[in-house]
Amino acid sequence: MPFEATTNCACVYKPSPNFGERKDGRKVDMLLLHYTGMDDDAQALDWLCNPESAVSAHYFLNRDGSILQLVDEKERAWHAGSSYWKGEEDINSCSIGIEIANAGHEDFAEKQLDVLHMLCMDIIARHGIPNYRVLGHSDVSPGRKVDPGPKFPWKQLAAAGVGHWADPDPMGVGRFFQLGDEGQPIQALQSMLAIYGYNAPITGVFDAQTETVVRAFQLHFRPDRVDGVADATTISTLYKLNASLPKL
Repeated sequence: MPFEATTNCACVYKPSPNFGERKDGRKVDMLLLHYTGMDDDAQALDWLCNPESAVSAHYFLNRDGSILQLVDEKERAWHAGSSYWKGEEDINSCSIGIEIANAGHEDFAEKQLDVLHMLCMDIIARHGIPNYRVLGHSDVSPGRKVDPGPKFPWKQLAAAGVGHWADPDPMGVGRFFQLGDEGQPIQALQSMLAIYGYNAPITGVFDAQTETVVRAFQLHFRPDRVDGVADATTISTLYKLNASLPKL
């Protein structure tokens, strides 16, 4: 049955059959942002509403800034897939998902970003979502997903109250860690990544998983160079972000 729009932002209801119940009554405390990765917005929207796709999102944001609500917020939309954050693997049950119409190789339109900001602020306020739990698909599914991509303006949105940010130090020379390195510094790096929320097992070895997670971190917080190498700027940015998390 049609549901009443949850958001206070103007939107059109277009139901997707691809949803279920949030498991164990899990409350929403995360906002997850995606891009469609397609040039054809209508095709992307049709796919999210096709029962054969088994994917959906709560909201679809067109390039012109118009919003479609596909799934009621109280339901578990199928947008995160195989994912992980701070020990939790059922990200769909704890999150609201927004699909942003963007092919991945293009800039996001200012009108689209203005509306995205309003929608995010509305969702954040109603659910009490903290800034450090506004994430990209690439954060919770590193390696498997790269959206919303290197062109997504995380810094701009964070400055306007959506998301967590720390300005990276200028890139330059200094110690760095990469695939194959081992030892206590690698354990410390993995620990910092895990504290922030990433799936970074603490092995003391800079293995393929660590490289993948570093790359995902850079994609969000240091997009000027996404190479999977933990250089001084990557590490200092991670340190500043963790330092600004609430103390347990």
